[in-house]
Amino acid sequence: MGTISTRAAVIVAPRDIPLDLADRSAPPTSEELLRRRWDLPIGHPDRAAIRAEVVEEYLPMARRLARRYGGTGELSEDLAQVAALALVTVVDRYDPDRRVPFVGYAVPTIIGALKRYFRDSTWAMRVPRGTKAAVLQLRTAAADLSHLRGRPPTPTELAAHLHVRVDDVWAATLAAQAYRLESLDTPRMRDDPRGGDSLAALGAIEPRYAKIDDELAVRALMAGLPARERRVLTMRFYDEMSQASIATELGMSQMQISRLLRQTLTRLRLDLVGTVA
Repeated sequence: MGTISTRAAVIVAPRDIPLDLADRSAPPTSEELLRRRWDLPIGHPDRAAIRAEVVEEYLPMARRLARRYGGTGELSEDLAQVAALALVTVVDRYDPDRRVPFVGYAVPTIIGALKRYFRDSTWAMRVPRGTKAAVLQLRTAAADLSHLRGRPPTPTELAAHLHVRVDDVWAATLAAQAYRLESLDTPRMRDDPRGGDSLAALGAIEPRYAKIDDELAVRALMAGLPARERRVLTMRFYDEMSQASIATELGMSQMQISRLLRQTLTRLRLDLVGTVA
């Protein structure tokens, strides 16, 4: 009997606690905290304190959302920072009058910020926005199907899962190669037909670069030639006309054109050597 009385006392005792005291002992929810912040005037010191408290409470959730995209080649610290900044924005923009749960507003907003980061800031080459979105959908679908089937999905399976054509899957797969370009210092495989050196070692000096200065110097010298000599040179070397065609065009003999070209080229060669010297 004594044991029964003791248990009864334990059970009945909480009923004697006033309801308002029990309510005051429960910590406020995020919605209640943000309601208080919403009602405070701009510049009130408690606004910053409430903001920091809510951000600190949901930072672990933001990091978990960022880790979903950890296999994309981006630094985990960068993704966590994007998610944290999005969380701060969520706290600042949350409107308690809409009576939407804070988590229900925060999660899609943070995920959207992460997707925009991948869409706009991480591509090595400029790719259309629709193609970027298709690549993200393809990666998500490939991860989901791989988890379900225990193997990488085929392009046909991906197309059926995404309700698109197989050609669209191939296009997104090719576009994904523009996400990260291969470094010029990346060592080549030994069985690569290009050899075992890096891509940078495969380069060579363009021989025509050395002729740029000469070409600019010749253009300046040609500008000082008489109009007839300049026209003959243009017709011969730029229009690639024969001496006979030039002679017919100018009403001269081929012998005269040949002599004029020889004299003009000799003059340009001497002037060019003098300029370089």
